Amino acid sequence: MHFLKLAKLYKTQSRFFVTSTKVHPLKGIRILDLTRIIAGPYCSMVLSDLGAEVIKVERPNIGDEARKWGPPFLKNSKDSVYFQSVNRNKKSICIDFKKGQKILHELVRKSDILIENFVPGVLEKYNMDYSTLKTLAPHLIYCSITGYGSIGPYSQRPGYDVIAASMGGLLHITGHPDGPPAKVGVAVTDIATGLYAHGAILAALLQREKNGQGQKIDVNLLSTQVASLINVASNYLNANKEAQRWGTAHESIVPYESFETSNGYLTLGTGSDDQFQHLCRILKLNDLLTDGKFTTNKDRVKNRKELITILSKVFKTQTSSFWMKVFENASFPVGPVNNMKEVFSDPHIKSINLVKELDHLMDGKVKVVGPPVVYEIAENNARTAPPILGQHTSEILKNVLGYDDIEIKNLKNKQIVQ
Repeated sequence: MHFLKLAKLYKTQSRFFVTSTKVHPLKGIRILDLTRIIAGPYCSMVLSDLGAEVIKVERPNIGDEARKWGPPFLKNSKDSVYFQSVNRNKKSICIDFKKGQKILHELVRKSDILIENFVPGVLEKYNMDYSTLKTLAPHLIYCSITGYGSIGPYSQRPGYDVIAASMGGLLHITGHPDGPPAKVGVAVTDIATGLYAHGAILAALLQREKNGQGQKIDVNLLSTQVASLINVASNYLNANKEAQRWGTAHESIVPYESFETSNGYLTLGTGSDDQFQHLCRILKLNDLLTDGKFTTNKDRVKNRKELITILSKVFKTQTSSFWMKVFENASFPVGPVNNMKEVFSDPHIKSINLVKELDHLMDGKVKVVGPPVVYEIAENNARTAPPILGQHTSEILKNVLGYDDIEIKNLKNKQIVQ
């Protein structure tokens, strides 16, 4: 397959040089995307950045629910800007699942991957479940993204990010120690699930190269969230230690948190004793260097409250920008707590050209945050703006399935497609 082709090696004067122009690793791979909201669309978007052709199948007149998740909305298309964040590089086709099963099956046969995020059992009504499709297309990689998986007592429940984050323990450990549970500012459980699914799909493609067989992949929000508990889960499973909320602080490393400055907040962490000593020298807190209560990280964890009180008083005396200049050559990581304006005006973010501007069919230009991964000899990029509802219906029917204009017109008149 295209994604496994390597650049040719040429031997010149007993040395090897890689000579290649950048290409998309997934060029030639077609994905039939039946997902909505965040986790599924995020997965297919990551794959689309790598060159996969993503055909987004939406309900006529309604589409992906996330199109209505606003305000804010785009001025002309009326799609939410939320929708814009996870649907670039895709083509939209509107098909009625009840009337358009023949079209869906034809698309399945011509696709490498199908991704769906319906409650288990729903797609059986439309003959779009894996047991049906693997007979039609044995090569198909079928990725099912659900709230709780295809087995277990919760399998029939719908799943949303914040519910999985609640049940999976994330909200229990997020927020101020003396406050209520807090959700993370973005749908991290959805995003993590989409990334797990994206990796699983690539692994299945690699395996298909070896054995020629497609397969079903199950990914779910709750399992992803529990797996993402990492050290917190390990603490409980191996030491029977219940978790608690720490705000921005770290349970096992001190200092490692946000500190209030005279005009905002600054976050720093000293992951080693040497880094802590460097912090003390920069702040001219030389007494701390010889104080046995803070010699090792174990000591600092034990005496956390006293140490944080000392440091907090110092940081409040100056602005965040002042401290960033002071810490310019620090051996430990440090950074300001930025708002969105500060994030996107940051000179580093600007210099790496992370924000991309794309031509939108109805709204001129839209901006997206491009992929964060850079390859040496592979393309990974944002190329086209998120589609308006049904933007590519005729194009897909004609170019992928070979329908003529009369057939397409008839399908639209019968409201099978839009």
